[in-house]
Amino acid sequence: MLMQTILVTGGAGFIGSNIAAALCARGTHRIVICDVLGDGDKWRNLRKHSIYEIVPPGNLFYWLEMYGTSLDAIVHMGAISSTTETNVDLFLENNQTVSTLLYRWCAENDKRFIYASSAATYGDGAQGFDDDDSLAHLNSLRPLNPYGWSKQLVDRYIAMALSLNETAPPQWAGLKFFNVYGPNEYHKLDQRSVVRVKFEDARDGRPVKLFKSYRTDFHNGGQKRDFIYVRDCVNVVLWLLDNPGVSGLFNVGTGTARTFDELARALFSALGKPPVIDFIEMPETLRDKYQYFTEGRMERLRNAGYTLPFTSLEDGVRDYVQNYLLKDDPYL
Repeated sequence: MLMQTILVTGGAGFIGSNIAAALCARGTHRIVICDVLGDGDKWRNLRKHSIYEIVPPGNLFYWLEMYGTSLDAIVHMGAISSTTETNVDLFLENNQTVSTLLYRWCAENDKRFIYASSAATYGDGAQGFDDDDSLAHLNSLRPLNPYGWSKQLVDRYIAMALSLNETAPPQWAGLKFFNVYGPNEYHKLDQRSVVRVKFEDARDGRPVKLFKSYRTDFHNGGQKRDFIYVRDCVNVVLWLLDNPGVSGLFNVGTGTARTFDELARALFSALGKPPVIDFIEMPETLRDKYQYFTEGRMERLRNAGYTLPFTSLEDGVRDYVQNYLLKDDPYL
């Protein structure tokens, strides 16, 4: 029997390359990557792994027409993820349109579809962080930027299609990733995790600078995020691929919010250094739309059968720093 294929879009990117590496290590499928590599070091995210083929995004649907019968699943991680990009049409073209076309293709061709949504769909968190996939709940969310809105459009499109009893893929799963950190994020520049951004300062003995708080219920550096190690994100995707009967929209966080102060202290601890933290003014343009708290509710994923533990912030930062960032070759 011909070995089946898994297509990973955005497979040279941060989360995508970690997924591709894990799938290659399994050796059970041919792994095809669809991504833009450009003129930077993004290609290094893939060089250690036995990728079967790399498809340019402009040729994606031609490739699907020619070779899609061999597919087992599409793992769709490709997107413009910058929260500072202002061209909304780019988000619609790359995040919303491509995602819905791939969903339809999988539905029409009886292929499984796992895609990246985002915790950015929750906006300021006023409606909570419940991964309810009902159309009514999704309509109540108010993302704060075009990136979050483009992801919400996909979630709502699928919910609407299901409510109309349109043909669906045999498995579909949207993953609302929270604050992901870990190896292979180096090309993301200003979108890199706080761990990576602050690493050189902590390593070289400079203070790590965190924003002051402008709310009385949060101390300086006490703003909280659901930080999740990328390895845990990969484990969720692998579990879904191993459990084709599970579909739905799922948070992918740890379920435990941690402070930026705790993250900085974990970084210094991983380096074997005493913590030196300074608190700086937050730009005025950011103060009225800054999120002070995010924490994914994880009951739906757990109730679906996912049982693996999530990596603690301290253990994840230690592994990232000591096994990647301090190495001459920091790539997975």
